[in-house]
Amino acid sequence: MITFILNRARISTEMPSGMVTLDFLRQSQRLAGTKEGCREGDCGACLILLGEWNGNTMAYQPVNSCLLPLAELHGKHVVTIEGLTTPDLNPIQQAMVDEGATQCGYCAPGIVMSLTGFFCNHGQFDEHDAIAALDGNICRCTGYEGIRRAARNLCHASFPPTHGFAEKERLQWLVETQIFPQYFLQIPERLQKLPVAENKRPGEQSSEAIIVAGGTDLWVQKPTELSHADLMMLSQRKDLQGIRIEQNRCYIGATTSIEDMKDSQLLRKIFPDISNDFARIASTPVRRRATLGGNIVNASPIGDLIIFFLGLETSLLLGKGQQQRTLALKDLFKGYKQLDKQKNELVEAISFPVPYHKTFFNFEKVSKRTHLDIASVNSAMQVKIDENNVIQHVHLSAGGVAPIPLYLSRTVNYLEGKALHRDSLREAASIAQTEISPVSDVRGSANYKSLLLRQLLHAHFITLFPERFHKRYL
Repeated sequence: MITFILNRARISTEMPSGMVTLDFLRQSQRLAGTKEGCREGDCGACLILLGEWNGNTMAYQPVNSCLLPLAELHGKHVVTIEGLTTPDLNPIQQAMVDEGATQCGYCAPGIVMSLTGFFCNHGQFDEHDAIAALDGNICRCTGYEGIRRAARNLCHASFPPTHGFAEKERLQWLVETQIFPQYFLQIPERLQKLPVAENKRPGEQSSEAIIVAGGTDLWVQKPTELSHADLMMLSQRKDLQGIRIEQNRCYIGATTSIEDMKDSQLLRKIFPDISNDFARIASTPVRRRATLGGNIVNASPIGDLIIFFLGLETSLLLGKGQQQRTLALKDLFKGYKQLDKQKNELVEAISFPVPYHKTFFNFEKVSKRTHLDIASVNSAMQVKIDENNVIQHVHLSAGGVAPIPLYLSRTVNYLEGKALHRDSLREAASIAQTEISPVSDVRGSANYKSLLLRQLLHAHFITLFPERFHKRYL
């Protein structure tokens, strides 16, 4: 039995746990404000808010209901556009009306949910951040300028900043500003009275159970298969979440979301550009659900997170029951979608050495669109140099140029011990060409991808050592 609160009502259902929330809302509950669009998490028409009591306060996040299985709703508060309804329009809805930000209206509920999520999760209301929060919404009537004006006006409204609020005060503030209806104040107490979900681990369910982390790709690829499958959801495994540093190694739990990594102050200290790098991976609602472990196990040859962490000396911690083992990330991939991983063995965490003095890192990605697109080719490099500008250690990865996420071992072996010089870079780029086997597809021809990799290798050195490498002379 899955039990949760839907807007104002307590819901208990025995519908299949793999059924997506979008279908449950529209078909079972007749809540038609949540729209069906792409069913891939790209358009935002189906956005809802998912609220969870974290022991201190409520945390609400906009999520794509087309990719959200019912199993994830247990013990939570699901908010659709109908759940924000009061006799009068709330400030976000009113701003949309005032600026003519709706045309056919199909996308409007999702846009309202995204902006509501923005006010739930930001302390200062910057218009750039508000517009960025809409990165998962498509307006097919192309009414974007009115939407931008509405977001801009909301940020300039007389809302006081909430960055100094205690967490419990934010919910009160959302109600006082009429962004949330009054009934939201009773939700924390009501959620705490719901039955606790049973948290099973691998081996405690049937051998046919499908292990799911975020599911943002699974429900795109296999929606029919998953709808009635026996699922084991990892989202409640708190031991698989979080980012920490111990003994000069950084550990990241496998179910840590992309958005949590993007916003991590700890990771920003290690990788100053990580927010910009990860902002180019999917949309905000997808990043809030998609996980590190899911991206790794999906084993896409162009998986951005895989390529990012392949560019470091990254190890995996794998677990099955009480047994654990470590494995270098570069040794995980044996062939296209083939992994050195046993059935029901989980990727529990990754770890890598914290970079130290004169160690530099860069990530590059080329795609047809700058944002919300899959890479044609991506690459990451970490390099440590000595006081004479000689490369002591280097790690180099490339995606989109082989059947697997590729660690360029021969290129790495060549570069170590070489001085930072354009001749060394040119030779390294030539060696890299011998390690790859790109194929032509919708993202580019094989020759194009080979050229892109060469350019990205140059980009690494130009970005990290601009005083020694100038693109004019390469």
